[in-house]
Amino acid sequence: MSRDPEPGEGAEPRRWIADRTRRDADRTRKDAERTRRDAERTRKDAERSRRDERPRREVVTSPRTMAPRHPRYPVTREIDEQTRLGEVYMRSLVRTQFRLALFVCTVLGCVVAGLPLMFLLVPELRAVHLLGIPLPWAVLGGLIYPAFVIGAWLYVRQAERNERHFAELVDRAR
Repeated sequence: MSRDPEPGEGAEPRRWIADRTRRDADRTRKDAERTRRDAERTRKDAERSRRDERPRREVVTSPRTMAPRHPRYPVTREIDEQTRLGEVYMRSLVRTQFRLALFVCTVLGCVVAGLPLMFLLVPELRAVHLLGIPLPWAVLGGLIYPAFVIGAWLYVRQAERNERHFAELVDRAR
């Protein structure tokens, strides 16, 4: 049977060996842990670099999920109340109608001013008679009025079309 050593007999070397073994085991465990942490860090760095190569996705959400989908005031109300936005809409309609009126008046003005000029530059046309009436008098006195009527009809038609487009724009903005 082995007996336990007395306090002064050899207990020191056993404790020293046990402590050394324990320290070596701790050191081996710590080295293994450090190696595992280094491998994990390397893996994470590789993933991070791969992730950095791709653009990062972000989800944008509105904090106001219960917000109304339509503006608080419809455009027709903006126009009725004559707000700045309503003024912009009305100014665009008026400007479009004004351009149309200028175009029609310019065309008719050129026709009306061009006929006497044409009769002045081409004297043979002054000598032509239509049903016993000189051609300049027949054209300026009778045939010019249908041109005015056609011009007015085209103007009204185009103006109504502009107003329809404006109404569609206002309805779409609701």
